[in-house]
Amino acid sequence: MTNSAVRILIVDDEPPIRKLLRVGLSMQGYAVSEAMNAKVAMELVEQDKPDLVVLDLGLPDMSGHDLLAKWRGEGLALPVIILSSRTDEAGIVKALELGADDYISKPFGMNELVARIRVALRHRLQSQGERPVFQTGDLSVDLVRRIVKVEDREVKLSPKEYDILRVLVQHAGKVLTHRFLLEHAWDELTDVQYLRVYVRQLRQKIEKIPDQPRYILTETGVGYRLQEV
Repeated sequence: MTNSAVRILIVDDEPPIRKLLRVGLSMQGYAVSEAMNAKVAMELVEQDKPDLVVLDLGLPDMSGHDLLAKWRGEGLALPVIILSSRTDEAGIVKALELGADDYISKPFGMNELVARIRVALRHRLQSQGERPVFQTGDLSVDLVRRIVKVEDREVKLSPKEYDILRVLVQHAGKVLTHRFLLEHAWDELTDVQYLRVYVRQLRQKIEKIPDQPRYILTETGVGYRLQEV
């Protein structure tokens, strides 16, 4: 899919934000439509069939959470990137658990938003199934043979460390909530502190500077993201 074919719907009740997004995304070659509330957003999704939605959580007629839940409940699978305030960690987590693909906090940089859009679109376009070998920077993960290497040096991981890394690799570039990682790396939900301990151990093994991670990034109050470099 090329940028010129991608239609993006902006759902935000603030005209300055809509203008900023319209101008910035149009300059990137995207076709942009706008909705100032949930009612118009639902109409445009039905009529225009956008490829991706940028959704503000604070709409005047319906919360962004409720709108997202409605879409996902109807089986609508189009990517949704949430606009949120930087301090609304609970709102971000709730949106991600409702099925949002990613989020970006206000104020934001256009380059960062475009990068998140590309990741979300790529994930939706990828065929089902895992890439046999994932490579980013000096890190490679062979998902078939369960071999992890850093700079061609094999790294020995515990089964749980590998399970966490595998889930991150499967969703590379996307933020994953603590709950999502716990649900997919453990047989049953456990305390998030265990996840933090294993992530810290994982960083010790795959990061050059564990306290300044290049690959496994912390999304404060939300979860983790495997950065593709």
